Amino acid sequence: MTVHQIYETEVDIKKYRYQRLNELLVFTSNFNEFYKEKFKDVHLPIKDLEDLRRLPFTTKKELAQDQIDYAPLGRNHSYPQESYIRYHQTSGTTGRPLKVLDTEQSWDWWARCWTEILKNSGVTKADSCYFAFSFGPFIGFWAAHEGVRKLGALAMPGGTMSSEQRLQSMLDNNATVLLCTPSYALRLAEVAANMGLDIKNSSIRTIITAGEPGGSVPSTRSQIENLWGAKLYDHIGMTEMGAYGYSCSERKGMHVNESEFIVEIIDPDTLEHVKPGEQGELVLTNLGRYGYPMIRYRTGDAVIYQTENCACGNTNHFLPGGIVGRTDDMVSIRGINIYPTSLEAIVREFSEVKEFRIVYYTEDELHQVKLQIEGPESVVKPLAKLLRERVGLRIEVERVEENTLPRFEMKAKRVLDQREI
Repeated sequence: MTVHQIYETEVDIKKYRYQRLNELLVFTSNFNEFYKEKFKDVHLPIKDLEDLRRLPFTTKKELAQDQIDYAPLGRNHSYPQESYIRYHQTSGTTGRPLKVLDTEQSWDWWARCWTEILKNSGVTKADSCYFAFSFGPFIGFWAAHEGVRKLGALAMPGGTMSSEQRLQSMLDNNATVLLCTPSYALRLAEVAANMGLDIKNSSIRTIITAGEPGGSVPSTRSQIENLWGAKLYDHIGMTEMGAYGYSCSERKGMHVNESEFIVEIIDPDTLEHVKPGEQGELVLTNLGRYGYPMIRYRTGDAVIYQTENCACGNTNHFLPGGIVGRTDDMVSIRGINIYPTSLEAIVREFSEVKEFRIVYYTEDELHQVKLQIEGPESVVKPLAKLLRERVGLRIEVERVEENTLPRFEMKAKRVLDQREI
């Protein structure tokens, strides 16, 4: 029996996490040049959350700068380069891409994290899992593919295919699970309708999404489920952190896998822990990735802090609504804080809208926002009315011609910022 199996069956996971954390801190203080410097004044052991807060935060900005100062990989790779077997890099949507390597042991840890996601989505070894994803340096579904292998299910790659070819392939081969971004699930449904394919009555029974918050937005999830006739489960992870969150049977938010991650939620301004019911920034520590550790990492993800357990019975930390938005995506328009995710939640209540884009711009020295949509004229007024009621701001809705807005397979980029700052 492995140590991993022992603590899961015989020891309180949440208490044992701190033993694992201290083991990791001893290791990094001796063998990881990045954290050796950061933790030179830290005294061990760390016994609880209060002790943990003595440790300095880790930020993406300092990791990126470290890779500039110590090119090309930086100092957060604990082992010599010949110990690593996987190369990834972040998508670069929020700045300079980070280069991240994984050892065999770390890659196996990734796979274990993904098997938790798969199991909580109802996937078994009897399933055939279709990856509608072009594999590249972005982590995407690479680790999910490894998790499917570890679970014993069938992995079906659709990497270089067109949307039409992917649809035909998954239907011809009776795939039961589709893995893709929420935006691409909607795009595939649009293509299927143009091809005359009946995906609602196909073999696909489960959809697992990643890469965007849309899978946890009720209106987006409902639209995808109605189009596919399947249940959608969301997942959250980061190249630099790992696959840390998953939906459950309730599908009203996300659970953090607390056997492998320690959760904190802070006020990004004061850096103090927020109170129950308040929104804050998610801070995570991974425990099983010695090749590229992340300790007190400020993810930039905005979440709600809730102390009550989810109704599903899972006692792992619950994030109601999943990721609310990105702290760096929030824009203040005439005194109202706006997250793109909150606007998407409203737009997706109108199934007639095929695609949309959020445009920030400046007019008469004031910042403004408008929505461009592909959809019928009849949607414009009711959508604008609902936006005014929900957001508390008059937002122009502009109808554009069909197929003029971009479609996405990877992370969607639906924000066009034209502000004069």
